[in-house]
Amino acid sequence: MKATVRILAALLLLTPSAFAQSSPSEKNPVSEAVRNIVARESKIITAAAEEMPADKYGYHPTPAQMTFGHLVMHMAGSNNFLCSKISGMPAPDADKLADTDPKDKLVQALKSSFDFCTEALAKIDDSVLGEPVTLFGGRNTTKAAAMVGLTDDFYDHYSAAAMYLRLNDLLPPTAQKK
Repeated sequence: MKATVRILAALLLLTPSAFAQSSPSEKNPVSEAVRNIVARESKIITAAAEEMPADKYGYHPTPAQMTFGHLVMHMAGSNNFLCSKISGMPAPDADKLADTDPKDKLVQALKSSFDFCTEALAKIDDSVLGEPVTLFGGRNTTKAAAMVGLTDDFYDHYSAAAMYLRLNDLLPPTAQKK
């Protein structure tokens, strides 16, 4: 019993220092956390788009679901829109995309959207998170809610891409052995 208490006490003492090394600064914890998520998820989501063969970009599991190409186009547009709203920077004047565009064009648009998000969010700090923004459908909210929506989108979009990959007998990037 005493050994268990000692081990738990040691773990509790070590835990704060482990988190302190990887935690955001105290000044801007939310905006810094979102920037870290963008950096991590951009690699994973882009890798998923690159993993799908070009001839499968027209694939969709059922007629009611979007094609993989449409998913990639949607991700790029969503990133540009939300990061523009959060930062106040105009969204890039990217060529109009179509879900039937070649894989290389869609993947490049996705990469460019993550580059835009990285640039757009670089100077955001937590002091502006209460400012109002208007999102899809004229919905009024705050920059904080838009940031949460952005990161939620990453997980939603990646899970959809992972499902499409698995339905084509491909492993999503996060399931591959490194």
